[in-house]
Amino acid sequence: MHTIPHTLIRDGKYLYNRRVPVKAQNRYGRLIRFRIGSDPQVVELVAVRITDLLSRSFNDGTVLDYKAIAESLRPKEEKYSYWLEEYLELRRIAPKHPHLAARTLFAVCGDRDVADYCRDDARAVVSYLSKSGVSTSTVRKRINSISAVMNYAYAELDIEKRNPFSRVYIKGEGLDVKKRGTFTHEQLIAGYKEALSSGSTVKLLMPLLGETGCRISEIVGLRVEDIDLGSAVIHICPHAHRGLKTASSERTLPLVGAALEALCIALKQSDGVWLFPRYYDASGFKGTHASNAINKWLKQRFDGLTAHSLRHTMRDRLREVEAPLELIDQIGGWSSVSNVGSRYGSGYKVEQLQIWLDRASIPLSACRLNP
Repeated sequence: MHTIPHTLIRDGKYLYNRRVPVKAQNRYGRLIRFRIGSDPQVVELVAVRITDLLSRSFNDGTVLDYKAIAESLRPKEEKYSYWLEEYLELRRIAPKHPHLAARTLFAVCGDRDVADYCRDDARAVVSYLSKSGVSTSTVRKRINSISAVMNYAYAELDIEKRNPFSRVYIKGEGLDVKKRGTFTHEQLIAGYKEALSSGSTVKLLMPLLGETGCRISEIVGLRVEDIDLGSAVIHICPHAHRGLKTASSERTLPLVGAALEALCIALKQSDGVWLFPRYYDASGFKGTHASNAINKWLKQRFDGLTAHSLRHTMRDRLREVEAPLELIDQIGGWSSVSNVGSRYGSGYKVEQLQIWLDRASIPLSACRLNP
C-alpha cells in the first residue's frame, strides 16, 4: 500500500508531488513534481525532509533548490567504483593508474562495498600482481592507489575500521629495482639535431621532453591555448581530455633552447586546438600511442633509452648545476614528500626557473645542423 505523503508512483518510480500555496506560487509555480527514486525507504526519508523544508520556505519567503537538496539526502553508494570516480573528480588527477589498480582489485576481489574488503583481499591483490611479473614498485603503486581511495571513502562514510590496504607488506620490495639509464650530453645533441631537422611530430617530442623534464602525457596533452609564445612558457594544467598525475604536476614552465624551437615547429603542424592533433580522435586522448612511438625511435637510436629516461636526465642535469632541490621538484612536477616547507608559499617564479633551466640546457647552436 502506498503511504508516503506527497508522492506518486509512475512505472515503479516515485515522484514527489505537492501543490504550492497561493502565497508561494510566484516563487515555485503551482505544482512541485520531480522524481526521487525507487527505493521506498530512501524515498520516504527524502520526501519527509523535503516536505518539512518546503513548508518552512512557503512561510518565510525563501526559495529552495529542492532537487539539489533531495539529491544530497540520498544515501551514497558504498561500492569501490563509486568512490574511485568521486575521488578522482575531487583530486583532479590522471585516472590511468587508479583505474589500473581498480581493474586488478575487481579481477581479484570484485567491486564490493568498501567496508566489506579485508586484509586477505589486500594480500590476494599483492599475490596476484607479484605473480603477473610486474615490479615491486608497481605493486606498491597499485596498493597505494587503492588505499588512497579507501581512506577517502572511509572518511566520507564515517567507517570506523582500519584500512585493509594500508601498511601492506610486499615480499622483496625494492630488491628488483633497476637503475634507469640517462642520456649523455652528446646523445642529447645528436637527438635534438635529428628532431629539429626532420620536423617529425614524434621526434620533436625529444627536445620538448628533454629540455623541460615533463612527462610525455603533459607535453602530448598540450592545447594551443596552454602555450604563450610571447612569454615563451607552457602551462601544464588538467583538462577534460587529459588529467595530471598529482596536484603538484600543475605548473608553468619556461621554454629554453631546443624546446622552444621544437615547439615553434610543432605549432606550425597543429590544428589550432591541439599541439599534437594526431594523438586525439573521437574516442579521446591517445597518450599511449605517443609513448609507444617516441620510445620505439629512442630505444633503437639510443641503446634502449626511453622518453622517461629524458626526465631522469633532466633531474641529473639540474643537480649538476647545483639547482635547489625544491626548484628541481617544481620543474618536474614531483611531489616534495621529504620537504614539509615546500608545501608553503607559491613556489619559485617562472623567471627563477628559467635561470636554472638555462644553466642546465643544451645550447641551441649545438643542436642545429648548420649553426
